[in-house]
Amino acid sequence: MTRVLLTGFEPFDGADVNPSWEVARLVAATPPEGLLITATRLSCVFGRAADELRTAVREFAPDVVVSLGLWSGRPDVCVERVAINVDDARTFDNAGRQPVDQPIVPDGPAAYFSTLPVKACVAAVREAGVPASVSNSAGTFVCNHVFYALMHLIATELPTVRGGFVHIPALPEQALDGSKPSLPASVAAHALRALLTAAATHPTDLRIPEGATR
Repeated sequence: MTRVLLTGFEPFDGADVNPSWEVARLVAATPPEGLLITATRLSCVFGRAADELRTAVREFAPDVVVSLGLWSGRPDVCVERVAINVDDARTFDNAGRQPVDQPIVPDGPAAYFSTLPVKACVAAVREAGVPASVSNSAGTFVCNHVFYALMHLIATELPTVRGGFVHIPALPEQALDGSKPSLPASVAAHALRALLTAAATHPTDLRIPEGATR
């Protein structure tokens, strides 16, 4: 049985709900066969979220860690490839913090690659009937902060653990004015079950083109 830690975020920026946490709860409640999943909700706060993530990893001792976040405006499930060592917040986090051009880990590497089989994960989501893509930027807000903290923890302390970050679209109730695409939580959860199965079972990634032209 593969042990999987799945994290989502609390609501932020005045929202009542964060789809990343709603989807994490759904997947943990009905996990795919062969996976033991626990879900943890992280604060949308620089520093605190990374501490909460590290505590959850140490308590649960997972084989795979996947953190989820909201990317409002994206139409698909985005499997992130790269975490960069910078906090540069365009808006405030839930503690009123707004770091600008600050390293997440002083003297840490400029970037880490996900250790998930990102292309296999994207292929699995598409095979499940849900749009997906490889993303080469997780931004510079708390999502990237957690992604980098996770990969730094894996690189320095937990080399046998696989980890990465996935962005999901807004929920339909967050997009009623038609200004942005959305994805129901049940559909995103269906996609994540396929993704997690791929993450746990693919020993190596697929060698297929998924690069961006911009």
